[in-house]
Amino acid sequence: MKVTLPLFPLNTVLFPGGVLPLRIFEPRYLDMVSQCLRTDCGIGVVLIQQGQEVGKAAETYNVGTLCKIRYWNRRPDGMLGVTLEGEQRFSILSRQINKNQSIEAEVELLPEIIGGSLPDSQQYLARILDNILSQLEPPYSTMQKHLGDEEWVASRLIELLPLDMEVKQRLLSVDNASQKLVEVAAVLKQQPED
Repeated sequence: MKVTLPLFPLNTVLFPGGVLPLRIFEPRYLDMVSQCLRTDCGIGVVLIQQGQEVGKAAETYNVGTLCKIRYWNRRPDGMLGVTLEGEQRFSILSRQINKNQSIEAEVELLPEIIGGSLPDSQQYLARILDNILSQLEPPYSTMQKHLGDEEWVASRLIELLPLDMEVKQRLLSVDNASQKLVEVAAVLKQQPED
């Protein structure tokens, strides 16, 4: 299915089912959020390949995540606080840069990845994730946990672990939950023990 989305280029990778709290201050993104709140449309979160989050429109990778605004508030510092929730991956077909340097893109929504039950041999990954989530503040600490689902566990670990952004981006493009789990487990085994 093809849809047109405003893109939000960021220095982060978000997966379906994940949450992303943001502080919005740039006029182009304030306008985008305002429009999305009025029309209940989605926002495409994409990782920056070259450029920055502010100023001139950044070049992005071609796979991102369609998100909905789940919460918003005016912050005491005058910025707008929003929490995005990832819904579905997409691939960018074409993009247009507007005069205000905002980006709109025609995207193809990618099929949902259905994860199986987390294998017994990888239950330790769910325990690691549960420990990480318990140390975080909302929205992470209040999110509904699906610790028995391999796709959910893999996606949350990829989002939260300090992996290289290019690795996270590559794993966003992987269509197999078991493969993602194997790669996350391999990364964890490479980490030095405290």
